[in-house]
Amino acid sequence: MSNEIHSNVRALGRRVGVDQIYQELREQIVTVSLRPGDALSEARIAETYGVSRTPVREAFRRLADEGFLQVVPQVGSFVAPIDLGNVRDNHFVRETLECRIVELAAQKIDDTQRAELARNLMAQARAMAGGDPEEFFREDEAMHRMLARIAGHERAWQVIHDAKGQLDRVRRLSLADTGRSRQRMREHKAIVGCVAAGDTTGASRAMREHLESIFGAIANIAAENAHYFVGSQESASQQPGTVRREAAASAEPAPPAASTQRGRPGTRPR
Repeated sequence: MSNEIHSNVRALGRRVGVDQIYQELREQIVTVSLRPGDALSEARIAETYGVSRTPVREAFRRLADEGFLQVVPQVGSFVAPIDLGNVRDNHFVRETLECRIVELAAQKIDDTQRAELARNLMAQARAMAGGDPEEFFREDEAMHRMLARIAGHERAWQVIHDAKGQLDRVRRLSLADTGRSRQRMREHKAIVGCVAAGDTTGASRAMREHLESIFGAIANIAAENAHYFVGSQESASQQPGTVRREAAASAEPAPPAASTQRGRPGTRPR
């Protein structure tokens, strides 16, 4: 094997290693398994994955670029607080794309797809009745993905999914609130009802009201979990497009000295 091929194989191995570490850490942060302020250790994560620190450092860099991680030289790496400015941007992307998605879905839906959406609503109802917020969240996500597929733009859902990471951190903090879940369920039924009826205007309006309802709850969630957030809570209650980005730097807390989280790789400071 030539030196060039050896180099390509080594590079591919590094990319795969970085991608896996990045994706798994990102998932833990977005699902709030790793909470704002938790410390991450390069050495411990490298040991867990059986790799050198190089791919771990690259994964950390990517997470920091996306606002999920704070890397403090000579101190350590910490899960970043939730920036309300980023949350507003996430919401803007989601609302812009999903309102158009349901319009197209209402135009294109067939009987098989109507039945599929109906089954999804029943699965959401079962999860809510069974007190399983994680399953409700998964079925919620599945419904939105189905709508994108029905619209003929399933890959657009991946764009939305990647863009709404900070927003999902907020949503995860509210999963235990059954009142909010019941409201989401009513909104989902309204969306599906309009799409199934071929009502493009109603579907777009129902989706916008649904997403605005989610966004409207952010100020309360931030107030209930203030130690996890930076940015202006007051502006979080305003609709996107009517608020100015707030400078978060002055409000950003210093990283904690350590974390006592157990059972996950990398929760000790370097």
